[in-house]
Amino acid sequence: MMEGSWRSRSSSSTTGVLVLLLLMVVTQRGEGQLAEDFYSKTCPNLESIVKQVVSTKVSQTFTTIPATLRLFFHDCFVEGCDGSVLITSPNGDAEKDSEDNLSLAGDGFDTVFKAKQAVEASCPATVSCADILAIAARDVVVLAGGPSFNVELGRLDGLISKASRVHGNLPEPTFNLDQLNSNFGKNGLSQIDMIALSGAHTLGFSHCNRFANRIYSFTSSSPVDPSLDPEYAKQLMEACPRNVDPRIAIDMDPVTPRAFDNVYYQNLVAGKGLFTSDEVLFSDPASQPTVNDFARNAGDFNGAFATAMRKLGRVGVKTAKEGEIRIDCTTFNS
Repeated sequence: MMEGSWRSRSSSSTTGVLVLLLLMVVTQRGEGQLAEDFYSKTCPNLESIVKQVVSTKVSQTFTTIPATLRLFFHDCFVEGCDGSVLITSPNGDAEKDSEDNLSLAGDGFDTVFKAKQAVEASCPATVSCADILAIAARDVVVLAGGPSFNVELGRLDGLISKASRVHGNLPEPTFNLDQLNSNFGKNGLSQIDMIALSGAHTLGFSHCNRFANRIYSFTSSSPVDPSLDPEYAKQLMEACPRNVDPRIAIDMDPVTPRAFDNVYYQNLVAGKGLFTSDEVLFSDPASQPTVNDFARNAGDFNGAFATAMRKLGRVGVKTAKEGEIRIDCTTFNS
């Protein structure tokens, strides 16, 4: 995994200015309040700065898109949207060191670190890493052809990042509908929000071990999950034979893997959902109507996704007592 690390200038005069600005910004913040124009006076070019960095990174590697979007989701579902997933611990016990986060691609981290560096050059000690990640997540969706939406800003970076707090907070690929609804519901997200956010699987990839049970050991009487399209199951077996190199990964959307579109839902209707937690959205009668709607109507999906992303971005927003504006996204200020 690619990791970025950088430090601000360490002269006493610069440090004093940064600390003063940091205190000024923190005291101006409300108690967990977000606003689209939060930085209109303190960093008016923020979004254009982040967009430029993200665009450059995407031009270098497409992986930036799914990696950044997934990073935002994993951050928000553990401790809230507070940049805690970005912390690097010398003891290897930070959030990103959890087994559930080891597969997070380094390009997502690198995008945020580069964007933070560019923002610091223009607006020192003003913008949180959490806000930069939120903007970058929106920007990669747009660059992949997805919907644009206004990002609410004003998050603080959290003061806690523990690997031990990750397990149980992220959805598993084996979840059924009730488990998915429970997992998303505790973060204030509805079933429609959950189904819309699952559409992010129209991008990105998965390692074979995350779904191997569906093609080799689903049940004793049916090794292959019967909800899988037979031809798709055959393709998965060819791409992921038994005892395959654990580094091998395949596209989650076998049809349009580089486009943010509603084909993900069309795949579910056709029995081509990669995870059990994908296919169950169509196979369960309680969620099937929404999947059918999104499969037929890209506008409905795009609207629901934008709404869900804004709601996701409000999860666990920190107040002044609970957070800070990190100067280096990988380390706490003190």
